[in-house]
Amino acid sequence: MKLTATALDWGNEGEQLYILRLYVAGSSPNSVRAITNLRTVCELHLAGRYELEIIDVHQQAHKAEGEQLIALPMLIKKSPGTERRLIGDMSDTQKVLKGLGIKDEAA
Repeated sequence: MKLTATALDWGNEGEQLYILRLYVAGSSPNSVRAITNLRTVCELHLAGRYELEIIDVHQQAHKAEGEQLIALPMLIKKSPGTERRLIGDMSDTQKVLKGLGIKDEAA
């Protein structure tokens, strides 16, 4: 499943597109929570500036090959900047934001 922000959704020209891949294991409770939590974070903090691909390693094993997955669910931020990896159900919003390099204006 892939969610993509279109060029028309972009705010300021200088804003960067976040390329995110979330690897999950089927419809396990942790996987479902990770998907829900990450979508919420993305819509609140990256609306129109992200591409999220959700990869079920059971159905799309070929996409997981070579990624050196050590635990699931795992989020990999491909860009902007340095690749970052986060493990878990993405319920700790502050850790997710920090891992993505996003400042939380509400904090």
